[in-house]
Amino acid sequence: MTPTATIAVLALALLVGISLGLLGGGGSILAVPILTAVGGVEPRAAIASSLLIVGTTSALGLLQHARAGRVRWRVGVVFGAAGVVGGLLGRTLPPGVLMVLLAGTMIAAAVAMLRRRPRHDRAEPARPRIALVLVLGTVVGSLAGLVGAGGAASSSSPR
Repeated sequence: MTPTATIAVLALALLVGISLGLLGGGGSILAVPILTAVGGVEPRAAIASSLLIVGTTSALGLLQHARAGRVRWRVGVVFGAAGVVGGLLGRTLPPGVLMVLLAGTMIAAAVAMLRRRPRHDRAEPARPRIALVLVLGTVVGSLAGLVGAGGAASSSSPR
């Protein structure tokens, strides 16, 4: 990466971090295009890098939520274990296909963010159904492993 590209990537990363910190979303969906288009990084390496970046920041957030007693460990472990599938699938697809999948994911995320959602009562949450957790973990984990974009926006955004 040239020095100019490095400075551009760092400046864009700072803007993404600030905007997503304010809005409560995940950064992978924007990190991959910045790393590939501006930084010239190969798509698979950009996906892996974005997952490392967001995984690190997510781990810091996990510590805060765990201290406050808001973590459902069993659900998280099942969800995470099911999500490993995506990393394995991502190795089998060409980089062009991965970028098309990322573009589709970005469009779907934009549409989902524009739709109004009903407010949920903050009463005691229902007991999770493990089968549903497995399915959703596999879908979200596959998406994260394939294109470097997961469910961070839906899990951390203010409601």
